[in-house]
Amino acid sequence: MNASVKSRLTFPFQLLPLLFAALLLWAPGIIHGQSATSLTPGPKPPDIPQAWKPWIGDYGRFIPHTMTTIGGVYSLTEKDGTIWILQREGKADAPSYKPVEKFALNQPPPTDDAHGRRLHRSPTEGVAPDGRVLVMGDVGSGKITPDFNAPQQVLITPVRPVDELRAEALAASPPHEDGNFRKPELVELTTLDPSIHLDIRYAATNDFLGTAVYTQARAFMQRPAAEALVRALHKLKPHGYGLLIHDAYRPWYVTKIFWDATPPEGKIFVADPSQGSRHNRGCAVDLTLYDLATGKPIEMPGTYDEMSPRSFPDYPGGTSLQRWHRDLLRRAMESEGFTVYEHEWWHFDYKDWHEYPILNIKFEDLHSGQGLASAN
Repeated sequence: MNASVKSRLTFPFQLLPLLFAALLLWAPGIIHGQSATSLTPGPKPPDIPQAWKPWIGDYGRFIPHTMTTIGGVYSLTEKDGTIWILQREGKADAPSYKPVEKFALNQPPPTDDAHGRRLHRSPTEGVAPDGRVLVMGDVGSGKITPDFNAPQQVLITPVRPVDELRAEALAASPPHEDGNFRKPELVELTTLDPSIHLDIRYAATNDFLGTAVYTQARAFMQRPAAEALVRALHKLKPHGYGLLIHDAYRPWYVTKIFWDATPPEGKIFVADPSQGSRHNRGCAVDLTLYDLATGKPIEMPGTYDEMSPRSFPDYPGGTSLQRWHRDLLRRAMESEGFTVYEHEWWHFDYKDWHEYPILNIKFEDLHSGQGLASAN
């Protein structure tokens, strides 16, 4: 073998020390997850003009006193600087969307009958109580999804009175489980980082039942899940966001209330008490982002606990900025061992949930010392 060939063959080995040093330099970022740059789902898009904001949402008609729609359902959405009307097709739990019309974002919402599609304000009993109507030809569809800042986000009609269901749930017992489970170690989340804020809807009347089911506005998770949540928070803070918690550990009896109160068409949004919920195990959290500078919640494509396809993590509606924020939250959480629930963009399960038992300890029976909550 001549010298030149030998030199070419041995040259890569001369780079091994440099390659090894580079690997050591970058390994911490590879091991511990995404960098601040890679966390974001692309460039942050601009917000849409205020004139269009209240019109963004789904339009259709509900069967009275139910969550079932009749006729066509349309989503008014924004993508890449254009307003689109999307027609929902297929089943509600697995919909697809077909574009049917578009409007220029830099123009005001159309009120004439150009192209046969227009928007207008005309409160109509049973069609558009808030007055927002999407007219397709000669058919008007009222807005059926709440605005982001609506005082009462979502409200269903319980199958039976909640007080009656609460009494039954408190008297019942969780399902029996066999297995070797970890010892529960619930941690009160607000003791871990001041950037964790609470908006515990189930302790107030602006939840989906219209009545409080928790006696206290508190949030707990098993310690490994809580620590992973804080790591996700620390990845979001450089981008200007904190975490707003809606729910975390949930006593089993509350899961039973939700299941028994929800009509059949909404069951995909609540857990079956015969199986228990990952919330019951202290390894699930419902949350969103808030702006660290203002303290205000960030707008998402759908509202919390909304029982509609807008809650799905891949819902194509809303605005580009709302979807960007939804995807940012998901990327941060999934980088720390959480998985988003397929029907709720706000719900994340920690990877070790199956290692903990179903718990049924009421909040008032938990005390918190040094962040550790245990039964009295």
